[in-house]
Amino acid sequence: MADNSKDQAQLLNEATTALNKVTEELKGTSEKALKEARDAGQLSAETKETVDRLLTTQNGLQESVNTLKASLGELEQEYARMPLGRAQDAARTAGQLVAEFEGLKAWNSGSVQGNQRISIPVQNAITTPDLGDGSIIAPDRQPGIDTQPKQRLFIRDLIASGRTASNTIYWVQQTGFTNNAKAVAENTAKPYSDIAFNEKITPVRTLAHMFKASKQILDDMAQLQSTVDAEMRYGLKYVEEQEILFGDGTGQHLEGIVPQASAFSAAFSVDQQNGIDDLRLAMLQAQLARFPASGHVLHFIDWAKIELTKDSMGRYILANPAALTGPTLWGLPVVATESASFQGKFLTGAFNAGAQLFDREDANVVISTENADDFEKNMISIRCEERLALAVKRPEAFVYGDFTVPTSGSTT
Repeated sequence: MADNSKDQAQLLNEATTALNKVTEELKGTSEKALKEARDAGQLSAETKETVDRLLTTQNGLQESVNTLKASLGELEQEYARMPLGRAQDAARTAGQLVAEFEGLKAWNSGSVQGNQRISIPVQNAITTPDLGDGSIIAPDRQPGIDTQPKQRLFIRDLIASGRTASNTIYWVQQTGFTNNAKAVAENTAKPYSDIAFNEKITPVRTLAHMFKASKQILDDMAQLQSTVDAEMRYGLKYVEEQEILFGDGTGQHLEGIVPQASAFSAAFSVDQQNGIDDLRLAMLQAQLARFPASGHVLHFIDWAKIELTKDSMGRYILANPAALTGPTLWGLPVVATESASFQGKFLTGAFNAGAQLFDREDANVVISTENADDFEKNMISIRCEERLALAVKRPEAFVYGDFTVPTSGSTT
C-alpha cells in the first residue's frame, strides 16, 4: 500500500514536471506566433503545426496529472480508512528508516569527521512493542479526555459589558434629586430643584492562576494541551463569576453585587407566602426603586421546588412536564446556579442597567519555559489571567434575600 502510494506520487511528480515544460514551450511559441502574425499578417504552416502539437501534448499531460491526483487521493483515503493494524503494516518500520537515513551512510563511510552522535528521525515508524512472534498489538486508545463536570456560567451574560484602556474607572453617580418643579405665574421666580452627584472610583483587578506541566506531554498530545487551555480558562471564569456576585471589595477583590444589593423587604404580606411570591415582591421592590428587574438568580434546588409547586388538586402551577420551555417566572428569565451560597436565597434585579463590566484584558493563556528551573527539568509554566473592573452603579436596582420558609399548604 505504501509503495503503491509512493509510485503514484513519483508518477504525478514526473507528469507535472513534463506539463510545466510543455507549458513553458507553448508560451514561447505563442509569443513567436503573435509576432509573426503581427509582422506578416498570417502564420506559417510550420508555426501552426508546432502550436497544434504543443496544445495536444499539453491537454494529454493535463489529463494524466488530473488522473494521477485522483488516484493518489483515493489511495490516501483508503490508507486513512484502514484498521490500525493494517495501516501500521503499510508504514515503514524504524529499522527501515535507520537503514535508509543518508546521514548514517555518510557517517559510516568516514566522510563525517569527529566522534560525534548522530540523530536519526524515526517519528513515522512503528513504535508499538513486538511480542516476539512477529505480531504487533497496538494500544486501544479511547478518543477524548474525561474532564471534570463544570458549573454553567451565566452572570456575565446578564450584565452590560464595556471595555477600558485604563487601570481605573472613574464614573459619576446621581445620588439624589429633589424635584421642585411646579406651575408658576407670569413674572414670578421659578423654583430650584436639587440634583446631587457623587464621584466613584472603580479599580481594575487581576484574576489569575498558574499550572505546571511536562513539556513532552503537551508536545506529544495536542488534545491534552487544548484541554489544559480550556480548564484554565474555565477556572478563571468560575472565579470571575464568584467575584462578580460575592466579591467584598477588600484587597484585590472586586466589589460584587450581593454585598451592595438592597435587602429584601416585602411591601406587603401574602397569605401562605412562598418562593413564587418572594420573587414577585422582589420585582416590586426594584420597580419602586425605579429600576425594573431584568432577571432572577437562584439555586437549582430552589428553582426545582418552584417548578414542582402544585395546586390543591395536584396539578403543576408553572411546569408542564411534557413540554418544558425556557426557565421564566413573572415574565423574567430565571438563571439557576450551583453555588452553595445561593441555596435558600435569591437575587432579583436590573442586571442590564444597575451594573457594568469593563474588560481591560481578556482571558489569555501564556506558556513559558524560563520560569524557575523549567528549562532544566523540561517543564513549562502556564499562566492564565484577565483584568477587569465591575461598577455596580445602582445598588438599589438589586434585591437579595432569603426565601420564605414554607407554611402549611405551600410546597415551596
